[in-house]
Amino acid sequence: MTSPKKIGLYFGTFNPIHVGHLTIANYMVEFSDLDEVWIVVTPHNPHKKKKTLLEDIHRLTMVRIALEDYPKLKASNIEFDLPQPNYTVNTLAHLEEKYPESSFCLIMGEDNLKSFHKWKNYEVILERYELYIYPRISEGTIESKFTKHPKIHKVNAPIMELSSTFIRKAIKDGKNIRPMLSQNVWEYLDEMNFYKA
Repeated sequence: MTSPKKIGLYFGTFNPIHVGHLTIANYMVEFSDLDEVWIVVTPHNPHKKKKTLLEDIHRLTMVRIALEDYPKLKASNIEFDLPQPNYTVNTLAHLEEKYPESSFCLIMGEDNLKSFHKWKNYEVILERYELYIYPRISEGTIESKFTKHPKIHKVNAPIMELSSTFIRKAIKDGKNIRPMLSQNVWEYLDEMNFYKA
């Protein structure tokens, strides 16, 4: 009997997806025991009007085109059809039901681990799923109960200090940020005139 496929879930708004996201996702799939990484695009929360957030379909399209050359990385819109506001614990339960032959894990930055105790049903998540943590430079400390937890694995991925916020501002300011994005993502953004106004 084959063991279930181990899939890491990397959540985010990806507004836009950049080389930092790709580097971390690819590092996770190549240098850990994960078989695939799914980039899960978080939908726009209808209760929060965020002007800088592109429509769901555009962010998903950019993720899809960014991953074209990475067969172990997949774009996921699983949260688009779930009721809002949604919580990670619900998404995990939904995925488990939909893909019973796979085993799911969470990928998160060290900064998120510092506030993980505030997540809805975080104990349930830890009981049932493994966490793969990549390093981030951030303030605050990790709760001691998380530092040596058997289900929390620190992965020594490169520290990426690149943010989508920085990229959006740079585009608005007319800067050339082409090296920070996949070529096809840059072309799509440019053609659609995103973030320029």
